Amino acid sequence: MSEDDPARNELTVRLAPLVRQFDAEEWNALGGNRNPFVSHEFLTALEDSGSVGEGTGWDPVPIVITDGDDKLLAAMPSYAKGHSQGEYVFDHSWADAFHRAGGRYYPKLQIAAPFTPASGPRLLLSDRSLAPHLLRGAEAVCLQNGLSSAHATFIEPEQVPLFEAANWLIRNDIQFHWLNRDYATFEDFLGALSSRKRKNLRKERAAAKAGMRIERLTGDDIKPEHWDAFWIFYQDTGARKWGTPYLTREAFTLLGERMREKIVLILAYANDMPIAGALNFIGEEALYGRYWGCTQDVRFLHFELCYYQAIDVAIERGLSRVEAGAQGGHKLARGYEPVQTHSAHWIADPGVREAIAEFLEREREGVATDQVFLGERTPFKKD
Repeated sequence: MSEDDPARNELTVRLAPLVRQFDAEEWNALGGNRNPFVSHEFLTALEDSGSVGEGTGWDPVPIVITDGDDKLLAAMPSYAKGHSQGEYVFDHSWADAFHRAGGRYYPKLQIAAPFTPASGPRLLLSDRSLAPHLLRGAEAVCLQNGLSSAHATFIEPEQVPLFEAANWLIRNDIQFHWLNRDYATFEDFLGALSSRKRKNLRKERAAAKAGMRIERLTGDDIKPEHWDAFWIFYQDTGARKWGTPYLTREAFTLLGERMREKIVLILAYANDMPIAGALNFIGEEALYGRYWGCTQDVRFLHFELCYYQAIDVAIERGLSRVEAGAQGGHKLARGYEPVQTHSAHWIADPGVREAIAEFLEREREGVATDQVFLGERTPFKKD
């Protein structure tokens, strides 16, 4: 879209009540076709299942740009948040600072794929020149509704400059991703490791598989009984990690109906009974590991289902990486490497913004140092 395009004068930036009100094809053409977590199917499954919305603290308020014909040109999956749960970028100290200063941190605006610490586009654009309009729209929503701040989390690296150009504050963190260096097989990957680490991984896989039957299911092979089993696993993990699972049972049914070809469900059976499972989503370039759970503790089974099976799938499908979720330094020894993740933050109060900017500058230096330190401790052969 050129600067003298007359359609530019007819652009409307507005707040919408739900992603569901938009046409799926139009929405996905902006980015959902390559990243599962900003797809119309994923976001509306959360809405329709009650995983977001009333009573959850995640109220959908997508910000969009339309033209004079009401065609969707840009969008931002956004939520009014009354807490910081389900974000995986920890800002509790910021909330405390607001409170001590006599201010109010919540509600805030969260630009994210809910409950999903996976990188992806946060500005869904038909034209990159629309990014400033979308971000100014987010700032206006905060100012007009008395929100303290706006936060875009797990932004894909290519979009970070768009937030920087709009003077949003950038925050970095570290995740562990497996990177596919043109491996043809899992054995090729093992060949890149030091001898001792290679032996350790082989032993772990053998121990985890002993007496187990492992199935990888996708598409129509995923049946309701598989979701029933996985729901039990997910509830166990959710109850231990978060107190209450974020997703409802209905969410898995809807995800299975709407995204079956973009899902890989890995289940482990002992004596023909499912005892553990891992749920993965397929993107254009990456496999995203999302949820895991079990009803029996089997040594190394978590590593097998979540990390090694994911590597197998990525190699088979020619994907460039596996993103296996937040945290988890134990991934390092399994061939997952430290990679920086990015978030962007707009703070309404100038004084608080200045203080946070100073904090983030120091924090970024520490994150960079940690990445170098961890990178030196990967299990790969050293030159």
